[in-house]
Amino acid sequence: MASPKSKDSSMPEKELPPGRRDGSNAKPRPRPVRRTSRYGPAEVHEIFRRFSVQRPEPKGELEHVNAFTLLVAVVLSAQATDAGVNKATRALFKAADTPRKMLALGEAKVGDYIRTIGLWRNKAKNVIALSEALIRDHGGEVPDNRDQLVKLPGVGRKTANVVLNMAFGQHTMAVDTHIFRIGNRLGLAPGKTPEQVEQGLLKIIPDEYMRHAHHWLILHGRYVCKARKPDCPACVIADICKAEEKTTSIPAPLVPIAPLDPVDEVQSQG
Repeated sequence: MASPKSKDSSMPEKELPPGRRDGSNAKPRPRPVRRTSRYGPAEVHEIFRRFSVQRPEPKGELEHVNAFTLLVAVVLSAQATDAGVNKATRALFKAADTPRKMLALGEAKVGDYIRTIGLWRNKAKNVIALSEALIRDHGGEVPDNRDQLVKLPGVGRKTANVVLNMAFGQHTMAVDTHIFRIGNRLGLAPGKTPEQVEQGLLKIIPDEYMRHAHHWLILHGRYVCKARKPDCPACVIADICKAEEKTTSIPAPLVPIAPLDPVDEVQSQG
């Protein structure tokens, strides 16, 4: 029996793919995004304990009189400031604070009220369409169920979570741009999508703080941990914070603060 042919040593070596030193070492893969919080349970508890001392009863800054007007205000707030929405809806909600009254106004009249808000034409259509859906499918009442809420025109997961939390007291986490930034910047609940950040926060925030957690994070992101330049000297959790860009580890005095008046709100958002 003939022996197997030996490899011809004179054969040219295979050309290796670019980026490899030899046939076994592949290109280095990008480092995966951390999916777990950088904070232990005691640190998370202390963060939200301080937020609770600073703002014992945080309020959403969108003005409303019931669950329906809250739902409408949140729908209108997409790509708009709360102050701008409040300015437009004060007169609107005096004229229509129920789905039936809103439907009676009609799309054109609703549009007149909210003309100062970005994307007002499409938003006027959504307000009328969701009013029709509430009357047709829910007897004119706002449902307290996320699956039902997200089926309404103009209502996404974030909007549903805001309504469930503020109108019905449910422990939801509405991830807006501020909360998404904080979740990733601090490493509190890293994620590539708002839903990943949402799920991360729901896992780590103690139940005793969930009722107001989304408001505390929004207000912290809006007025302290700002997008362009965090105001670290004003931060009550500066000593706990693990953000790479923080400028101090000395926390601000932990004292209750009064809600900002409307003038201050407009200036802070500008």
